[in-house]
Formats: sequence, structure tokens, C-alpha cells
Amino acid sequence: MLLKEQGTLQTPVGMFSAQHASATVEPEQAKFYKQLLPLTKPGVGEQYAFKVDLDQCTGCKSCVSACHSLNGLDPHETWRDVGTIHGVDLRGASYTQTVTSACHHCADPACLNGCPVLAYEKDAATGIVRHLDDQCIGCQYCALKCPYDVPKYSKSLGIVRKCDMCHGRLAAGEAPACVQACPTEAISITIVNTLDTLNAARAGAEFLPAAPEAAYTAPTTQYVTQRSIPDAVEAADLYALEPEHGHFPLVLMLVLTQLSVGLYGASIIAAPLFEHSLRVAGFICMAIGLSASTSHLGRPLGAWRAFLGLRRSWLSREILTFGLFSGLAALTTFTGFVDFLPRSLAHYSAWATFIIGLLGVFTSVMIYHDTQRPYWAFPITALKFFGTTVGLSAAMYVFFAAIEGVLSLPALCFMLIGFCSKLVLELTMLGQAQADTMSPAKKTAMLLLYPLRRTTILRFAVCLFGMLCAALLWWSGAPLLISSVSFICLFAAELLERSLFFRAVAAPKMPGGVQ
Repeated sequence: MLLKEQGTLQTPVGMFSAQHASATVEPEQAKFYKQLLPLTKPGVGEQYAFKVDLDQCTGCKSCVSACHSLNGLDPHETWRDVGTIHGVDLRGASYTQTVTSACHHCADPACLNGCPVLAYEKDAATGIVRHLDDQCIGCQYCALKCPYDVPKYSKSLGIVRKCDMCHGRLAAGEAPACVQACPTEAISITIVNTLDTLNAARAGAEFLPAAPEAAYTAPTTQYVTQRSIPDAVEAADLYALEPEHGHFPLVLMLVLTQLSVGLYGASIIAAPLFEHSLRVAGFICMAIGLSASTSHLGRPLGAWRAFLGLRRSWLSREILTFGLFSGLAALTTFTGFVDFLPRSLAHYSAWATFIIGLLGVFTSVMIYHDTQRPYWAFPITALKFFGTTVGLSAAMYVFFAAIEGVLSLPALCFMLIGFCSKLVLELTMLGQAQADTMSPAKKTAMLLLYPLRRTTILRFAVCLFGMLCAALLWWSGAPLLISSVSFICLFAAELLERSLFFRAVAAPKMPGGVQ
């Protein structure tokens, strides 16, 4: 009798399918989700928001499938994800909860604030944060800015895309795909006050345990539950060690532009015998670096529009600053080869080039600092970037001095100071692996020591060998050969360090599944 009764039981998905199978006409289907939509449209200062009943979410991923099908996403592209949080309550009982999440349509969206081409807009009537596909150039900076891993890059289209709350369906009085597909009605649409949400987030109101802090963007999604969530709840994938994307074009761009800036600075104090060589080398590095940066874009032909976000995007400011730097670099470099122009013109333009270049390096620092990722905090990123500017340009200065048969002690000192400072910083960061709790700093250290162990060891070994070669210049009978080997090793070490800069960052995200 019990087995027969069990055969008649329906899962939530089964009951959902049975209900909709009996309602083939759209008005009849609508009755299943109309109660999941607000009765009125948002008023002044209000906006639509997702509301998730955690007690009803079973982690079936019907919402993920519906979103994927309706929006025609790429095979590995998802706009809605399902993760898990778990912990132990005060009674020692195990707590496990699945969590569905999509774009939170934040009150102060980081993606919108960081976009250099204004490819995002927050709809004034609905508060929905929409991505404008035709404006996007595929720089992917919004993906770095968003702490919830919402914008997803589509390789087939060369642009970033994300959830828009099915705004077309909402305008027609129909529920978004995820809301309509959830068999337990765990997802609904509600209306929230945007300013109140922003103020609450900045006052420290908790968004969701184990999720990134709300103060940065003020997400509007509401997670509700009748259960008591333990204080020490964690994301199921908290201890997963998965390196991030390496972004090699950006690695090349950052190292070469910082080297270029340092070379123009070095040319100001260089002997006339090789100041032109330093400037030519700096111009070549700058040209290759900026060219490499365009290969990172999905739609490079639209890069000219990057000035549109100048008011709020550090990426726009970097592009504009290095554009000005490239023009001044060309003037400085080629003025030195024109005999009838006064030498003072090249000298003053070199100073202008160097100062604008330093400003460009500062904007590069701010791009990553502005993402709020601890590994990219200002002190760390500034030491890394300006350390490359000083150390690597000093190494090339030593190389050109060796060509002229000169050994420069000040340049050797600058080189060793620059690289030693960076190595000390990196060793200090590796020490975070001994921390008691899994913080972003510890996760970065664990990534460097385990999945990225070989790259980390190679970076230290090549850098130390390059510095050793430089130190041997005073006792070497072949300074040109030794200085060449030293610069090549140090340049390779900087490329490895910048690759680790991207791959070892502990990127914030919503809770994921068990790995």
C-alpha cells in the first residue's frame, strides 16, 4: 500500500508540469504567475527587484534552463546561477540552503559606473539595469567591477551580456522566464525603494550571508526565509581554488606601457650618447603595449568611444591619458632626430611625456583598485605597477649604458630597489596562507602556492637570477652580455608577475555549488 501511494507522489517539477499541461491558452497559464508580479508599476524613487524565498528554492535549476532558452545564450553562458550555502547552527545541526541569483539591478551598479562607453543604463521608470549590446566594445571591465559575477562575456559576439529582468515581458504584464519557470514559486518580482536600499546597504545591512558585502553596489534582490541562518554560514565553493583568466593582452599592455614611462623618465637624466636610444625603445614599447590592449577587446573598432565614460570610469581616463602620452612620446622621440629644432624642445617634451606617463600608470592602478578586490588594493597594485616602471626601466638603462661601455651604479640601485620591494611584498602575501580563516588574502596565497605553484616559483627564480646577473656586472668582463641576460630575465619575470596578478585574484561572487 505504501509503495502504491509513493508512486502517486509528485515532485514540485512534476506538479508544475501537470498544471501547465492542462492550461494551453495564455490567459489560463497566466494565473500561475500573476500573483508573483506586483499589482502596480514602480512609482517615483521605486524600482523592480527580484524576491527569492529561500525556503521554497530546491536548487532544481529550472530558472537557469528557462533563462538560457529564452535568451538564446551560448552553451557555457548563464545569466542565472544556483549555488549553495552551508553551516552549523547553535544546536550543532547542519544547515544547507540552495540560492538562486541573477543580476541584482543594484541601486548603485558598479558595471554602469565602470563602463568606458556607456553601454549600461538604469531605466528611470523601472530601475532595471540594462546592457546596451550595440554600445559594448567587449572590454570586460564590467565583469571585473561587478562583485556578483553577473556580466558574462560572449566570445561568439565579442560583447558582454547580462540579465535584464526580461523587461519586455514585464512591460507586457508577463513574468520573467525564471519567475514563470520556477516550480515552487521561489522567485517573484517586487517593488523596492531605491534610495532606502542604497542607504541601508551603506549603513551595513546584510544582503545575504556568504555573499559579497552590499555597501559597494547596494543590490536590490531580497532574500527571505523563515529559518534561522547560522552566523558562520559559508559558500559551498569557498575553498575551491580555481585561477581566474590570465588576460595576456592586458599583461603585455601593462608591463610595456609602464616600462615605456620609465624609459622616458630615464632619458631625461641619461647621457646624450644614449638618451635617443632610450626614447626610441620607450616609443616601441608604448606602441606594442597599446596595440596589444586592443586585442583584448571583442569589438576593437569601437574603442574610439572610450572617452564617453570619462566622468566616472577609470578605464576611460586610462585610455585618454595614454592616448595623450603616445602623442607626446612621438613628439619627444622624433624631435631629437630633427637638427633644426632646438634641443630644449625635446627636453621639455620629455618631461611632459614622463609626467603624463606617470599619471597614466596611476590611472592603471585605480582601474584595479576600483574593483574592490583585496589583492588589487591600492597599496599592492601601486607598488607592483610603479615598481615595474622603476625597476624594469632601470634594467634597460643599465643595458644601454653597457653598450656604451659605462656602468651606472644609480641605475643598478634603482633596479634592485624596485624588484626587491616587489619580491618582499609578494613573499608577505604568500605568508597569508597561514591565516586561520579563508579570507580573500588567504585564497590568493593558496592559489599562488598550489594551482599556480610552478608559475610562482618560476617568477621568483627568474627575477632573482636577473638581479644576480645585474649585481655581477661590476666583476664581469662581458658587461653587455650580462646586462642583456639580466634585462631579458627581469622582463620575463615581470610578465609572469603580471599574469599572476590576474590569475591569483580572489574574485568575489555569489555562492556557487560544491566543486
